[in-house]
Amino acid sequence: MKRPRKRGASVAVIDIGSNSVRLVVYEALARSLIPIFNEKTLCGLGREVQSTGLLAPDAVDKALTSLKRFRALCRVMQVGRVFAIATAACRDASNGADFIAKAERICAVKIEILSGPREAKLSALGVISGIHRPDGIVGDLGGGSLELIDVRGNSVRSGVTLPLGGLALQDLAHKSLKRADRIVREAIDEVDQLATGRGRTFYAVGGTWRALARIHIIQSGYPLQVMHGYSIQAAEALDFARRLRRLAAADMLADIEVVADARRPLLTYAALVLEHIIRVAKPKTIVFSTFGVREGLLHEKLPDSERNKDGLICAAEELNQLLSRSAKHARELIAWTDRLARVVKLRETEEDRRLRHTACLLSDIGWRVHPDHRGEQTLSLVVNANFGAIDHRERAFIGLSVFYRYAGLSEENQPPLTVQELLTPAQLERARLLGAAFRVAHLISAARPGVLPATHFRSHGRKLMLVFEHRLGDLVADRVGSRFKQLARLIGRSGSIVRR
Repeated sequence: MKRPRKRGASVAVIDIGSNSVRLVVYEALARSLIPIFNEKTLCGLGREVQSTGLLAPDAVDKALTSLKRFRALCRVMQVGRVFAIATAACRDASNGADFIAKAERICAVKIEILSGPREAKLSALGVISGIHRPDGIVGDLGGGSLELIDVRGNSVRSGVTLPLGGLALQDLAHKSLKRADRIVREAIDEVDQLATGRGRTFYAVGGTWRALARIHIIQSGYPLQVMHGYSIQAAEALDFARRLRRLAAADMLADIEVVADARRPLLTYAALVLEHIIRVAKPKTIVFSTFGVREGLLHEKLPDSERNKDGLICAAEELNQLLSRSAKHARELIAWTDRLARVVKLRETEEDRRLRHTACLLSDIGWRVHPDHRGEQTLSLVVNANFGAIDHRERAFIGLSVFYRYAGLSEENQPPLTVQELLTPAQLERARLLGAAFRVAHLISAARPGVLPATHFRSHGRKLMLVFEHRLGDLVADRVGSRFKQLARLIGRSGSIVRR
């Protein structure tokens, strides 16, 4: 049975940033956040705060107009709860309080003006909600400020705020890149927290850094278009940032059509900040996160029991509930593959099991698609799905496991080579093995619950047997036997079917 959507369960966050004003509506306050509406307006509230101390009048008017629409949208969508936050521009500008008072009257909700440390903490919580067991430094680059904070697993240390957001830096430097370079260098060199970054991961949060990632994805021919979890080795990111600065010096950034006009001038400043962070912190990898302050705010509001859940498993359970023929069958498939792994002594890490369980939950979500296209369509759905707590290699592994479940393992019907290349040969072989197991399980059970628990695995030497309880004997057929033998061969065994 499909879970009905509860009336009034949705939550919204109105985020009044220094560059953009955004409304995001989520289906519910849950461990796996599902955005159902997302709109932003690039208002540029913080573009003159450093030089004048004020929010620009035209930016204020544009922001208030957008907030009126956002409030109307919340009414139309019958949003249950609305949270509103404001960041650097509003806390730094002398007329920020007056603007917030007007905004609160429009939104009919209290707006929390985030302090620098508070903004840094929420950014870190956002990364925790969207990255599985993060370990590194979170850098949230907005229009008005840069927040830096250390995160290890679920542990967050104290953060620091610097006036190095794109608009603020442009304003401070009077649009001089040479002056901006000196400002960033002096500020970054004073940040003690960056000393802990050596050899770890730097998590880049913020729209302008995501724009950098989008350009890199296109220029490198990378097979996935997903921003979240996209990673670049630090040395490569450093070269890319410097190359982008050279393009700016040659006035060639205007040709970058994948970035919004209003954000394009800020790309150089974002690249400059990233360059100096890499120089000082010396991280191993740069990972881009679409989860930030908004997601951190909602993650903070969850009870501990929810926060401690695995975000990937929660997201897969949601899709299983919504798209599979039987949610219960998918859970039985997890137990069935658990038994198979035990009997054949499959070498698995905790992370391997996590991905196998996720793949089980997603193994039937393509059943409504035309049979000729289930493999490719389900692969696309998984690798491009809008959920977190998963990196791109894991997306490829789960997507390919389900692809093989639908498309089979023949050489004539293979997934895109570009996706296969995201995995090592051993990981690719494991995805094929899991897909083969799914082909056996779904053929036996027709995706109905109550069948798989009545089948058992036995191992005798190099022989693997699938035993059917007597009441299911009529389900045995040549096709089941051939698929099971194929699975056994992938494990390095011979296979046979046994009726008990």
